[in-house]
Amino acid sequence: MKLNIAFPSNGTQKCIDIDDELRLRPFFDKRISHELPVDFLGDEWKGYIVRITGGNDKQGFPMKQGVLTNGRVRLLLGKGSSCYRPRRKGERRRKSVRGCIVDNNLSVLNLVVVRKGENDIPGLTDITIPRRLGPKRASKIRKLFNLSKKDNVCQFVVRKPVPAKEGKKQRFKAPKIQRLTTPLRLQRKRHRHALKRQRMETRKKTQEEYAKLLAQRRKQARDERAERKRSRSHSLRESKGQTAKNA
Repeated sequence: MKLNIAFPSNGTQKCIDIDDELRLRPFFDKRISHELPVDFLGDEWKGYIVRITGGNDKQGFPMKQGVLTNGRVRLLLGKGSSCYRPRRKGERRRKSVRGCIVDNNLSVLNLVVVRKGENDIPGLTDITIPRRLGPKRASKIRKLFNLSKKDNVCQFVVRKPVPAKEGKKQRFKAPKIQRLTTPLRLQRKRHRHALKRQRMETRKKTQEEYAKLLAQRRKQARDERAERKRSRSHSLRESKGQTAKNA
């Protein structure tokens, strides 16, 4: 089995191959997110604590968190599920995944170093790989450089050097800052709110006019009904009087 061990604070990872199953016994029957010391891997790992983050079996099927078995199951997965990426909107598909319990049928087990031990591991903890790209969102740049909301974020963008051509000046590429509050953005926001208020006022005015027209039509209908009632009663009285005279 291969152990893919990552050390996030240095941005490094290392893959080691272990053929002896007896050395891997402490991993068996452990679940994803379980933390355990790895002194059993050798003296250089003394004091190290790792967390299990996943793995793949020998046929390439990934482990899935929350599936409490050490075998393989077929689950109906949709958007937001791990181990599946939908190609169409609303698409779901039944996929084979492995449970979150470790056993000897895995080919790769992914681990993350939670606590560093006494000794350095060559290629893992003794080197540091800098991040290739800096943060792009304005709030994350402020958090990285401990800036206030009044500070100008544009001066603190992490720029990436571009390989210079012969006889040309060194150039740098900077990412476009996202979610940056600018006067133009505030102006557009004010414009949106003004349009919204205008629509509300227009709608309110239209509703008032409609209510006024409706009340007028109802009053007109009531008056017409009352007029018809009066005319019917008047004609009824006249017909009764005419009948009495004839009698």
